[in-house]
Amino acid sequence: MPLIVVANKYNGRLGSARNTAAEFASGEVLAFLDDDAVAAPNWLERLIDPYDDERIGAVGGAPLPVFESGRPPWFPYEFDWVFGCAYRGLPLTRAPLAHLIGANMSARRSALREVGGFHSDDHDDMDMCHRIAYAQHEVLYEPLAIVHHFVPAVRTTWHYFWRRCYFVNQSKVEAFANMQEASSLGAEVTFVTRTLTTGVLAEIRHVIRGDLYGLARVGAMIAGIAFAGLGHLSGKLRLRWSRRVPAIR
Repeated sequence: MPLIVVANKYNGRLGSARNTAAEFASGEVLAFLDDDAVAAPNWLERLIDPYDDERIGAVGGAPLPVFESGRPPWFPYEFDWVFGCAYRGLPLTRAPLAHLIGANMSARRSALREVGGFHSDDHDDMDMCHRIAYAQHEVLYEPLAIVHHFVPAVRTTWHYFWRRCYFVNQSKVEAFANMQEASSLGAEVTFVTRTLTTGVLAEIRHVIRGDLYGLARVGAMIAGIAFAGLGHLSGKLRLRWSRRVPAIR
């Protein structure tokens, strides 16, 4: 099939670009892939297979990292979401999931239209999943639908790590507020609980076996969660302040 490039018709970034594509496309299932990700040969087949069940509204796959300069030994696998990649703790077999990863996901056109398309530019994947689930459609994760997601060296630094943890969770607050009844922090609470229990214990076992970088990964886990929490608190305060201060005309 020919490749067609279409300019974003809206004044926005990722979410609005996806809306442009969704309006232009003609299929019932719309698949989304980042421009720095390469799909496995059977990616599309794995991704669309669950749609035989009419209850399914969205399906996402596993973006696996391809590092430009190697994986940092201090970086915890639980935080691969920082790269936009599948992270430790996601299901290993097909299962429901609250948040699909935008670099590798799809949606049924009718379900996407029902929720009014993508509402968020920065958290378009999360927003779509919450709204589709609230509209009584199932959201599934299929880890066998694989794409290889390029991770440049600049994203493997401590500076990028802590800023990503902080600012992603800061901006999530407004996205959740805009979802209203469709929003839920359940996935975030589960992530924190699992990371501070299962994740930390797994790294301690690595330390016992002689991998001292396990201590660095534990420290990064705790720091990442702390920065995420601070970002969430900052986002709450910013949102409250923006609603108290009248707009300047």
